[in-house]
Amino acid sequence: MENCEAAPNEQKRRKQIRVWTDGCFDMVHFGHANALRQAKLMGDVLIVGIHSDAEITVHKGPPVFNEQERYKMCRAIKWVDEVVMGAPYVTTVETLDEYNCDFCVHGDDITLTADGHDTYAAVKAAGRYKECKRTAGVSTTNLVGRMLLMTKEHFDRAPSPIANLDPGQVSGASSDPSAKSPWTCVSHFLPTSQRIVQFSDGKEPNPGDKIIYAPGAFDLFHVGLLDFLEAAKKQGDYLIVGLHTDQVVNRYKGSNYPIMSLHQRVLSVLACRHVDQVIIGAPYTVTTELLDQFKVDLVVHGETKVMGDENGKDPFKMPKEKGMFKVVASGSPLTTHAIVERIIENRLLFEERNKKKEKKEADCFAAIEKLAAQKQERKALEEKENV
Repeated sequence: MENCEAAPNEQKRRKQIRVWTDGCFDMVHFGHANALRQAKLMGDVLIVGIHSDAEITVHKGPPVFNEQERYKMCRAIKWVDEVVMGAPYVTTVETLDEYNCDFCVHGDDITLTADGHDTYAAVKAAGRYKECKRTAGVSTTNLVGRMLLMTKEHFDRAPSPIANLDPGQVSGASSDPSAKSPWTCVSHFLPTSQRIVQFSDGKEPNPGDKIIYAPGAFDLFHVGLLDFLEAAKKQGDYLIVGLHTDQVVNRYKGSNYPIMSLHQRVLSVLACRHVDQVIIGAPYTVTTELLDQFKVDLVVHGETKVMGDENGKDPFKMPKEKGMFKVVASGSPLTTHAIVERIIENRLLFEERNKKKEKKEADCFAAIEKLAAQKQERKALEEKENV
């Protein structure tokens, strides 16, 4: 009888489609999350292979996040089922077989080895490769460039002082003007309601759930923010994150912060498995109206210093008076400012990395365009001869 019951279960397991996707997943952002979301839609279980620091350094240059940070960040993305640490940079059929994956998914950009070869050539040849759409308007290269150049065009705000950096220090930081890659060069992110719906679970709190509210900037999503959100979620059952507007964030952080625009931050936070709902453009001062509307039981904030509102008053005054406020420690020393400092300190390495990556992609794209043109010419000649 036991064998009879096991057979259908075994058959059901065999029907499960296991999808493999891999990458660096450096400075994990909503573009990565959207690729993982699309990959998960193609099957039942999503396996994410993440390259080691050593492999990335050989093929692309040094990563901003170390491998342990990248492993942890990817595990927190809600569409990921399993993470494979130290996955090979070149994806092979043997790797897919080792992890019992049916096929591999990657974005419609190209990934090249240090010597300029397509890292997915083997799985493409085996017919075990599928593509998802790359998310326009964001890339790790673009984010690094924003920090190196201290640009402010990614959000709208009134002029304010820029960080103390000599313009000569950051010259050439974004991309080589002689090497324009269609995959890496900057494009503008256009937010849509559809994308927000795709990222949101649309899950309402259950009756009796303890609702936690965590307002902030949540810029450049990193392990420190992730640890805070995980700790915040443990305070109750349903976690709402309130995201401040770009102008508000810039008022209390200055320089060119936030690095990511409001809508980019919304998607990054929504991709986190600990977050249930996001308030877009939340007020800086926590009001009774907000807490009543969302039936909040507890307001939480990290250990970072809180700046007063425009009148110099504590933005958490009301929940503190009601006994509804708690400081939650993330347990991580990492901050957005620390990430920016990493990049500034290693400026020359990251500048060189960005330039090399874009030039390599541009050369590859030019070769693809040339082959396509030659193919078109041959086709035209054949048609002419057949007339």
